[in-house]
Amino acid sequence: MATKITVIGAGSVGATIAYTLSSSTKVSEIVLIDINKNKVEGEVMDIAQATAFRDPIEITAGDYPDAADSDIVIITSGVGRKPGQSRIDLTQINVNILKSITPEIVKYAPKALYIIVSNPVDVLTYVFTKISGLPENQIIGSGTILDTARLRARLSDHFKIAQKSCHANVFGEHGDSSFVPWSQARISGVHLADFYDKLPADMQVEKLDYEEVENHVRTSGGQIIANKGATYYAIATSVCRICELLLSAYDSVACVSSMLHGEYGIEDVCLSILTLVGPEGIKGRIEMQLTDEEVAKLQHSAQVLKDVIAQIEI
Repeated sequence: MATKITVIGAGSVGATIAYTLSSSTKVSEIVLIDINKNKVEGEVMDIAQATAFRDPIEITAGDYPDAADSDIVIITSGVGRKPGQSRIDLTQINVNILKSITPEIVKYAPKALYIIVSNPVDVLTYVFTKISGLPENQIIGSGTILDTARLRARLSDHFKIAQKSCHANVFGEHGDSSFVPWSQARISGVHLADFYDKLPADMQVEKLDYEEVENHVRTSGGQIIANKGATYYAIATSVCRICELLLSAYDSVACVSSMLHGEYGIEDVCLSILTLVGPEGIKGRIEMQLTDEEVAKLQHSAQVLKDVIAQIEI
């Protein structure tokens, strides 16, 4: 079945998402949209020339009308934080960008499933949910799926175990108030606290420093930006993973951002918990048996986001 995906924003993240999608056999058409026409034309030409050895795929530089009949729309537009700029100032700028994009894209692709990637992603997912007029199941924020990828990479490195065998997630805001519910973390089905006792006698692994790991997850993005100027490979792969789930036959579980309605005592805010994601978008949320301390951390993360939302103009 032909699948059409539109990516809005041809910056480092948007272009890398488009390039990564171009290697997927599930995708037959990609539309890349950006206000910088020369940039988007160059990105499309480069990506198209990289597809010479796969089955034919259509990749075009377009505008909002070209997004018609898209199955998925990915929004990456926004600006990065500048020296001396407050978080609230940056948030309002990117909210305003999203407010200008939303009516234009929804007009041409009202049935698409939307993935919000622009930062601050939880706030922008909330804003898009409020102003788009679309059913909530069609709206997914990339949320902490990237943080979760970073967490699993760190656990894999520590235990010398494949990342796909590391079952742990990052909950809450994609930001400083995120946390890991360690009570539910497992390696190949074995609780993390018990895993050391299950290892072969000749395999020695140091005890995991939970605080150090969470700090690593929160600061990884900043470290990458300091070293190379931007981070885009891991987020592109994470977003493409969400696309795979949306194009699959059955629902899967992922840590993505969406509007909560009473889960863990939280309402009217978008953040990440375990969520059923599949061909109809978001099917619902899965409430894990968190400890009281973990629930308090999640509620704190929700309040941090609400405090930001209260200071912006939607």
